[in-house]
Amino acid sequence: MKLILEIVSSGTAYLEKRKIEEARLNMEHLLAHVLGCRRLDLYLRFGESVPEPELVKLRELLKRRGEGEPLQHLLGSVEFCGHEFVSDHRALVPRPETETLVEMVQKKFGTAPARVLDMATGSGCIGISLAKEWPLSEVVLADISEDALDLARLNASRLSANVKLLRSDLFEKITGSFDVIVANLPYIPSAEIPTLSAEVKRDPILALDGGPDGLRIVERFLKDALPHLNTGGLIALEVGHDQGAPVAARCTELGYLHASTAADLAGIHRFVFAVAPERVVVQETEAVDVTE
Repeated sequence: MKLILEIVSSGTAYLEKRKIEEARLNMEHLLAHVLGCRRLDLYLRFGESVPEPELVKLRELLKRRGEGEPLQHLLGSVEFCGHEFVSDHRALVPRPETETLVEMVQKKFGTAPARVLDMATGSGCIGISLAKEWPLSEVVLADISEDALDLARLNASRLSANVKLLRSDLFEKITGSFDVIVANLPYIPSAEIPTLSAEVKRDPILALDGGPDGLRIVERFLKDALPHLNTGGLIALEVGHDQGAPVAARCTELGYLHASTAADLAGIHRFVFAVAPERVVVQETEAVDVTE
């Protein structure tokens, strides 16, 4: 039987050869997962040996990680905004930069809004996190993918989040108006999809492909969101690394007010915010609740 320290070292070298970023961190997460302990606990157990049955499990996970399967899929969950979300092939892996978007939305809007829409919700990480922060708000999670909605429904149930879920192609089945609409839409140009890393390619193509220029779905969203925003309502978007400025400019062209961009922790202006002008009235009807 091998010692934990030896296993961490050899596993890290294996992942490094396969160009896996943060190889040691990945290795520690996988080993802690197999041993059923916290990653930091490994440092107190470096001198312990690992039984062969656990090594067999670890080798299989290492092989899959080396082939590009996301760490979050192998672990089965990911922490996002202080909550643990189930993560698998049904939706984008929740990423740290999106946590920054959620935090900015909370700060920009201030007091709890009456109605919130998380468009293209995927795993539900954005909308559910906002629902936990604003428990008195009505939060609607919408997505075109039934698989993604199933995952969001699971996460909402696990986290006891008060949300409503709706299958909709953007605003096709959305009714009423909102104070906040947040979206992390597909924004990768179609031609770039084949060049993505093996890990990103494990995400659903539906959640990645933004059309020829990457902004086909974003353009539809910007146009269709306006009638569903209350006066002064906020839209918040996450877009590609070079799309912030053009998307903000397009917001202004369409009549949004105070369009601006904001940077993530790496200094990339991937977030776009804008405020709705006096709204065009649409019929108010209660959002369909399909959580049953």
